[in-house]
Amino acid sequence: MSTTGTTGTTGTALARRPAPVGRGGPLGSVRDSLVVARRNLIRMLRIPEVVVFGLVQPIMFVVLFSYVFGGSIAVGGSTDPGTYREYLMAGIFAQTVTFATAGAGAGIADDMHKGLIDRFRSLPMARGAVLTGRTLADLVQTALTLVVLAIVAVIVGWRIHNGLLRALAGFALLLLLGYAFSWIGALIGLSVRTPEAATSGGLIWLFPLTFVSNAFVPADNMPTVLRTVAEWNPFSATVQAARELFGNLPPGYRTPAAWPMQHPVWASLLWSVLIVVVFRTLAVRKYRSATA
Repeated sequence: MSTTGTTGTTGTALARRPAPVGRGGPLGSVRDSLVVARRNLIRMLRIPEVVVFGLVQPIMFVVLFSYVFGGSIAVGGSTDPGTYREYLMAGIFAQTVTFATAGAGAGIADDMHKGLIDRFRSLPMARGAVLTGRTLADLVQTALTLVVLAIVAVIVGWRIHNGLLRALAGFALLLLLGYAFSWIGALIGLSVRTPEAATSGGLIWLFPLTFVSNAFVPADNMPTVLRTVAEWNPFSATVQAARELFGNLPPGYRTPAAWPMQHPVWASLLWSVLIVVVFRTLAVRKYRSATA
């Protein structure tokens, strides 16, 4: 047997070998997603300053809004600083979980820029596992941030009034919104060329979304168009749901007549699930084409 013939046969066999494909079935996809999530969590632990800096901004918002604006903004006909602090906290919580979107987009863009996504594609793993694992890791980090932020909120005077179970349901809705928005961040991260662009692109639309809402002030005094936008804003629905579940609506507060404000828990669930379905589909499709 000649060496040339053997080499040619081996080369032909290697050339015809099919590319790795993901392990079939939902269980394989879940397993792959958890492996990627574990990888991202380990990476976060090795860069603790990212977690620390992520805590600084929401804590600053809590302190500044509580003590600078508290007493200047009337909520339910009252300008009592304590009333405003309780009204404010659900908005700060929601802002914190949604601003994590920028970090999710930047992380995925960084992996794309370094070629790590292409390496993942060469492995026999589910195609959506890379993005799902990343969003799950971001969800864990966001949950830890919420715990710290809730402790700070208690220190400045925030309290829950409807029991622990309803409060946990409120935090669950907040985390679901954060998870939904992380898929928007994933799509942005796959659509830009650099992590810096992903960070900018992940924040530029979040500011109007969070401020044209009921997060920091009641929407009653907004112009008609902005008030309508605020009342149908998915961000506002989650904030309103959290306030109701925490028991943080002041006695004189009048709930707007818009359906999402009258049924905020259902509106929050529907918005979050819709965002996950739409943007996960778009992100996975973009992932396949962007790295093909």
